[in-house]
Amino acid sequence: MTKQPPAGVKSTSAQRLREALATMVQQQGNGASPPALTTTTLCERAGISRNALYRYHPDVVQALHAAQQKHSPRIDGDRQAAQRLRQDNAVLREQIARMAALVDHYFAAWQETRLLLQRRDRELAESRRDAKVRVVSIAVAHRSG
Repeated sequence: MTKQPPAGVKSTSAQRLREALATMVQQQGNGASPPALTTTTLCERAGISRNALYRYHPDVVQALHAAQQKHSPRIDGDRQAAQRLRQDNAVLREQIARMAALVDHYFAAWQETRLLLQRRDRELAESRRDAKVRVVSIAVAHRSG
């Protein structure tokens, strides 16, 4: 649906591109089912090829990209979501560091307790050997009769 210039007046492809882009941006602002701000849509409305757009009209391509960024709330939402995820990630890394420190603390405490128990067992065995104490079971033998 390209606007045709009045009879006898030729429009250049640059003019058609700018007019099509302006119309598309205006429709984006209105919000009533606007066309997608894409190079394909722009080229269809201006009646030129995508190759011609990229080759001969880089200023229009830049304007299109600026309009896409301005009118794309999804990009802002994605940025905000990414920022929230980065913050969550930082909090989780801090929690992991704290948990690792706690695990190290409990592991050291376990090792110390294990070594202390081993030393007490050795001391008890030496005391029994030195005292020549004979261990006697105090359990009552159950006789069946």
